[in-house]
Amino acid sequence: MWMRTAGASVRVLHHLQSCCTHSGWRPTDGGPRRLCRLMSSSGPPWRLLFFGTDHFAVESLKLLNSSRSSSGGVVESLEVVTLSGDVPVKRFAQQNRLPLHSWPPDKVDGQFDVGVVVSFGCLLPEKLINKFPHGILNVHPSLLPRWRGSAPIVHTILHGDTVTGVTIIQIRPHRFDVGPIVNQELHPVPEKCTVEELGAALASKGAHLLIDTLMTLSERMAHKREQGQTGVTFAPKINTSMSFVVWEEQTCDQIDRLYRSIGFRIPLRTIWMGKTVQLLDFVGKCHISLADHRTQPVPGSVSYQKESNTLAVRCKDGWVGFKAVLLRRRLTALDFHNGYLHHTGESRFVSSKTETETHQMKENSMS
Repeated sequence: MWMRTAGASVRVLHHLQSCCTHSGWRPTDGGPRRLCRLMSSSGPPWRLLFFGTDHFAVESLKLLNSSRSSSGGVVESLEVVTLSGDVPVKRFAQQNRLPLHSWPPDKVDGQFDVGVVVSFGCLLPEKLINKFPHGILNVHPSLLPRWRGSAPIVHTILHGDTVTGVTIIQIRPHRFDVGPIVNQELHPVPEKCTVEELGAALASKGAHLLIDTLMTLSERMAHKREQGQTGVTFAPKINTSMSFVVWEEQTCDQIDRLYRSIGFRIPLRTIWMGKTVQLLDFVGKCHISLADHRTQPVPGSVSYQKESNTLAVRCKDGWVGFKAVLLRRRLTALDFHNGYLHHTGESRFVSSKTETETHQMKENSMS
C-alpha cells in the first residue's frame, strides 16, 4: 500500500516538476516544499518581493522581516529588490541575509505571491506587475489622492497641512500613485514638526498598516476603491530653486514651513550684492525695534540684533531671524554684520539674481 502511494506521489512530483520547468523553475530553487508553494497561496503567510531604497522604506522592511521570523506571521519568505549604490534598504538586506535582486529583477515567475513597493522611485512595467498573483502594494505617506509624487511629506509641511496619513494602494502600470486604495489611515501633523520627524512617524505607521493589510489582503482587495478625481495634488521632487526666499511674497509662517520642509537637505538661500548666500540656523519670527520708526523697511532689509546675535530679515508680514550665513565660509551673524553689511553699507537681501541685475541696470542708467 505504501509503495503504491509513494509511487503515485513520485508521479505527481514528476508532473509538477515538468510543469514548473516550462515556467522557469529549476531544482535548485528550493526543493519539494518550494515546488508545492509555486501554486499561489490564497492567504498568509505570503511569499513577498520587496522594492525599496531609503530609510522610510527600511521601516516597512524591518517589520516584514520580523514577521517572517515569528510564528503566526504574515510573511513566509522575503526577498528584496533595490537600486545600485549603498542605499539603506540594501544595507539592511545584507545585514539580515535577505536575498537581493538588482533592478530590474529576473526569475520572478511563480516565485512570489505579493509585491511590496515602498519609496522605490521606479515605475514597474505591466509585464512585471502581472507576475504577482495578488498584485503589488505601495505604501505612500499621504492621504491619496492628495500629494501624489516623490516628495509628499515635504509638500505636506510646506503647504501647512494639519492632517496627513498613510495610504496602501495597488500598483498600476504607466503612472505613479494612481492605483486603487486598499487601506488608509489618518495622522495629525504636529505643530512645528520637521520633515524628518513627520517622516519617521509616517514610516512607522505605514509599516504597521502594511502588516494589517497583508493579514486580510484578500478581503481588502475585494473592497478596494478607486481614487477620486477631486482633491488631486502633486508633490514634485524638491530642487534648489525652491530654497530661494521671496521676501516680498512669503510670510513669516511660510518661511518657517519652507525651512522645516527642505532645510534639512537644501539650505535656504538669498542674494546679496549678486552673490548667493545660504541662510543658516533659522530661529523663526523676530520681534525687533528699529532706531528710526519713520521709515518702513522694504522686504529683504537686514537688521543685526546685537542682544540676540541674530540677523533679522524683513519679509511680507514681519521679520525672521538667522544665526549664521554661508558666503565664502560660514559666518556668525556678528561676523557677517561687521565684515560685510557694516563695511559695504548694503543691508538688503534680494530674492533673485534677476532682481539684482535689474537694480544694477537702474543704477547705471541714473549715473
